[in-house]
Amino acid sequence: MITLLPKTNIDFVKKRYFAFGLSALITVVGIISLSVKGLDLGLDFTGGTLIQVKFEKPIAIGEVRRALEGVGIEAGIQTFSEQNSFAIKVKGAQDKVNEIADKMSAALKAIPGNSYTEEKRDYVGPVVGRDLSKKALFAIILSMFGIIVYIAFRFSNPVWGAAGVIGIVHDVFVALTAMSLAGREVDLVIVAAFLTIAGYSINDTIVIFDRMRENMRNFPKMPMGQLINMSINECISRTIITTMTVFVTVLVLYLFGGTGINNFAFCMLVGTLTGVYSTIFICSPIVYQWEHRAK
Repeated sequence: MITLLPKTNIDFVKKRYFAFGLSALITVVGIISLSVKGLDLGLDFTGGTLIQVKFEKPIAIGEVRRALEGVGIEAGIQTFSEQNSFAIKVKGAQDKVNEIADKMSAALKAIPGNSYTEEKRDYVGPVVGRDLSKKALFAIILSMFGIIVYIAFRFSNPVWGAAGVIGIVHDVFVALTAMSLAGREVDLVIVAAFLTIAGYSINDTIVIFDRMRENMRNFPKMPMGQLINMSINECISRTIITTMTVFVTVLVLYLFGGTGINNFAFCMLVGTLTGVYSTIFICSPIVYQWEHRAK
């Protein structure tokens, strides 16, 4: 076991009601925010205008983005650097294609010393349609069921699996709430971030659960609360090392990665922190509550 801190003896179980209350408060805030503000869905979900342009001279994607932002356009930009070409996508209704495309063209014409040719102008439909959304929802539900079965088989208790799934749902919902409160755009990249958060969360949970199972074999008469606290304290160094490694990496992406990856990095920053929080203060205490009530 990797150690970073001196041996700790923190009573995590004792703080479970405060953690449950905090999570309940965040849940209420999230429900209100999603009901009132909703989500800023990206082009993958809404569809929008696409124009493809080719510049006479090489130009950086950052310069194209700044020109568009100068007239209030937030766009997804794909570059074809060998041809000095860019595919630029902006959210908008199908009946506003020409209006939005003309606005983009005017912004690009303002770039000094580099003329361009508009090669394509079109409306692109949403990548994530209703049928794909249903399939994705079914896949998520099936994967959650699979996690419960796996953890129940590995730890001989379905409650442990249910606790792990509750932790995943908690973490993804907190990240979703953060995206809503911050007014950040949700697209397929953010969906990938949610899935990454879910994987990170359940991995951390399984590490703690595995230590709990080992300690249950070594100390069969130890009270569950004491055993959970001991297991978490034994893994706290590993948790800090793993979390800080991921957090610092994502923080660098958030600060210096540019506009294209900023929303993804923001979502991952929230998910990294809440993943550790849910393992220690949500999943493990749920197991304790169940075992304590069963006895």
